[in-house]
Amino acid sequence: MTPTAVLEPVLASAPAVVDFVDDDPLYEIIDGERVELPPMSAYAGRVSFRIAATINQFANANQLGEVVHEGLFKLALDRDRNRRPDAAFVSFERWPRDRGMPIAGNAWEVTPDLVVEVVSPSDRVDELKEKIVEYFQAGVRQVWVVYPLFQLVDVYETLTQIRGLTRTDTLDGGTVLPGFRLSLAALFPETAPPA
Repeated sequence: MTPTAVLEPVLASAPAVVDFVDDDPLYEIIDGERVELPPMSAYAGRVSFRIAATINQFANANQLGEVVHEGLFKLALDRDRNRRPDAAFVSFERWPRDRGMPIAGNAWEVTPDLVVEVVSPSDRVDELKEKIVEYFQAGVRQVWVVYPLFQLVDVYETLTQIRGLTRTDTLDGGTVLPGFRLSLAALFPETAPPA
């Protein structure tokens, strides 16, 4: 039987989420070119970290896999793409626990099971859609797109199967993280910040 847990977002003092971030600006590699990512708003950054920390807490408790926050992944595509989702979960099925996390190199050469993109005001819709398409082409099983300013989450099971959630809903992990549940009312404050 799969364990079920209702999780509330954890505070910044939660157990560590693997974070590959250094002092350089965040970037992705697109067709061999280093492309700097626009800065994330502080509010979006807080939401992205809370989601990563909550997934990490659940994954650790159930020994399911590794969670990274803003880690760079080399996607298994016919073109050169190193993408940096705001959060990602890699199951032990895809990267066995005894294999250990890679220490050297910039990009982790594994396709995450789940990626989370948290939308900031500086993000462009066409670039976000391109990432979502690439994630599924590479074998990502689920994508969560979080809109903090609107307190909405779109859950992509595929490119055509999308569920929209509001602040009154509960985000679940589906087949990727069975038993995972996150109250969006707990994730988002009572009122959205000014745009």
